[in-house]
Amino acid sequence: MIALALVVERLFQLRDRVVAPRALLDEVMGLTRTSLPPTDVVAKLADNSALGNVLAAGLRAVGEEPRIAEPALRQAFESAGRAAVHRLERYLNTLGTIAAVAPLLGLFGTVVGMIEIFGSQAPGSGSNPQLLAHGISVALYNTAFGLIIAIPALMFYRYFRGKVDEFQLTLELAAERMLPHLMRFVVRG
Repeated sequence: MIALALVVERLFQLRDRVVAPRALLDEVMGLTRTSLPPTDVVAKLADNSALGNVLAAGLRAVGEEPRIAEPALRQAFESAGRAAVHRLERYLNTLGTIAAVAPLLGLFGTVVGMIEIFGSQAPGSGSNPQLLAHGISVALYNTAFGLIIAIPALMFYRYFRGKVDEFQLTLELAAERMLPHLMRFVVRG
């Protein structure tokens, strides 16, 4: 149940329009073609998406420090990007742990079941092979259930890991493109 809830939550939160809307960078660059936007516009941009938050960090850095050096502006972008990627990775470790632990729990249940089955077969009491086979098949259900949970959880974990990596690259490229654009507003001297 936990794995399913995490998958649904991540499917909802890791959509392109939630994390990095396609036209947002071009819109911000168009908006800042001649001047920096007011703080309320920057605040709305930061609330828009993860990409908006990264771009807003650069706009805030230039607005707060008109003489900012390029390394400091780059650092503002990097800090905002690291925080955004951290939020994107939310619950992925939990999902990966479920994928890794579910087969082990299934195997544990199978081993316990097998111990119980063989323990119930008292020596000299005339074992029934049909009861033994039925008990073994019931014990193996634990392993099957563990795999039923682990396989989809691992597949979604890998899928979300790839999405986060893709978004990280998008954020990095947007910051690299925005950096020289914002450096035009830096007061030299």
